[in-house]
Amino acid sequence: MSQVYRLHSTLELPLETVYDHFESEPPLPDGIDSVDITRRNNTLIISAVSTDESISKYTPTAQLKASVSETRVFTEEEEARRNAPRWGTDAEDEEEEEPTGELIEMAAFKGDRETVLQNSAVQYPMFQVLCTLARQAEKGTLTAISEVDGDLEATRIVDGDDRPASIEVVEGPSNESSSSSGVNWRDNKFIS
Repeated sequence: MSQVYRLHSTLELPLETVYDHFESEPPLPDGIDSVDITRRNNTLIISAVSTDESISKYTPTAQLKASVSETRVFTEEEEARRNAPRWGTDAEDEEEEEPTGELIEMAAFKGDRETVLQNSAVQYPMFQVLCTLARQAEKGTLTAISEVDGDLEATRIVDGDDRPASIEVVEGPSNESSSSSGVNWRDNKFIS
């Protein structure tokens, strides 16, 4: 059984892109029949509906969680005009100027595994769904360590593109250094 051990995400996608993705009925990974999308105030929850009928209807399946916020998006021309120096302009002129750009809602899949990818039933297939969304994101990074068929895999997606990733196993201090720098409790003459 595949699972996700570590995950960190800073992904941001337009909410419309997320809805469009699932409305286009993309192929879902094995183990997921469909997804339910729920929005509660400023939280978007994408829950897996499992193909495995042995999973009880009371067992919480994996879900992706994102916070939703509004942001103003500017065209390149508007951005250049906003960042241009303003010498000799009156404060009154700046106040009268209406904000330009388009106000859009963004879904932010930000945080570690427990924040973004919740519950363990069909967790790895839902992680694959998150990777598909990450490849559509223009902004943000998804990094993860998962186990697939007994092997560890590293995933790194930056600004919508898959990037090389590796796993480094770091060993703890050896027995020799710990016995010389600390108390050897096994051969301590003060403990009987």
